[in-house]
Amino acid sequence: MRRALDNLFLRKIWKYRSDASVGFKKFLPEALRLLYLVARDLLDGQLTLRAMSLVYTTLLAFVPFLAFSFSVLKAFGVHNQLEPLLAKYLAPLGPKGGEITERILGFVENVQVGVLGALGLALLIYTVFSLIQKIENSLNFIWNVRKPRSLAQRFSEYLSVILIGPVLVFTAVGITAAITSTTIVQRLIAIDTIGTGFYLVGRLVPYVLVCGTFTFFYMFIPNRRVRFVSALTGGIVAGVLWETTGWAFASFIASSTKYAAIYSSFAILILFLIWLYLSWLILLTGAQVSYYHQHPHVFTTVGNDRHRFSSAIKERLVLLTMFLVGSHHYHNKEPWTTEALALRLGVSIEAMDMIAEELV
Repeated sequence: MRRALDNLFLRKIWKYRSDASVGFKKFLPEALRLLYLVARDLLDGQLTLRAMSLVYTTLLAFVPFLAFSFSVLKAFGVHNQLEPLLAKYLAPLGPKGGEITERILGFVENVQVGVLGALGLALLIYTVFSLIQKIENSLNFIWNVRKPRSLAQRFSEYLSVILIGPVLVFTAVGITAAITSTTIVQRLIAIDTIGTGFYLVGRLVPYVLVCGTFTFFYMFIPNRRVRFVSALTGGIVAGVLWETTGWAFASFIASSTKYAAIYSSFAILILFLIWLYLSWLILLTGAQVSYYHQHPHVFTTVGNDRHRFSSAIKERLVLLTMFLVGSHHYHNKEPWTTEALALRLGVSIEAMDMIAEELV
């Protein structure tokens, strides 16, 4: 199937130079190239395998993560907002999503840290950390990061995500609700024109929060500097995919009764696993989009085989790298970054990393 895609798109969309056209004629070939690259990566199977791995880890870490979040939110008095947020995530599952929400929250409330002891608490923390580490490893794979964070960095940053992340999310939701409930705002909403505007903004807020969450993941989780515009582009794409997939999945469940007849009470569990898988796949797809947006030079070549050089070409690239680095150092210029060197030499980031390893 990948070869068929190559034959169909390779000569069609890569023969146009993006700098030779403007406006829509420039956007369309680049959009098709991006679509081709993302589809090719999905068909390669690595993203789907990592999404399935994240599903398994999520099943182990979901309740411990919510338990920590519940404890932190309870200290701020906003723990009651955990249920509507979880219900919103499970909304595509239909009425059964409410049952799953109640059961998960029941498990969370039954987690008593004082009863677990030191070993049980350490196991819970490790389970939560393993989920975040899996997410980081998956995003590092997409961004071709060979060197992960150190153990100390992981501990401090993961702990920040667990403790601060839920507070920021629910604070934003709480502030939005508080603003809309004030007397002045209620009087403004009573005006037809302003009320319509507030209604539209209220409808857009969930989409903005979803896109913002994805953008946060793409900016701070990979162990590489990600530009805000690139992270936002991937976040918007992932947010649109999330809402579209959620609507399609909810429609599928509402119109399908065969699963309940075949799997009986296990049907909702299977559908829950499928929704988890789709959620992680959307996250990884958006990360792939942000990677390609930050590295537009990838659009000039096709295939991941571009970094498999012959010995002569590799030697030439190593010498050119040494010359460029030495020249900047001699003239007291700013040091080269991996991205800048890759763009200067016309190679991919992963190829530049391999060249740099030859010089270490």
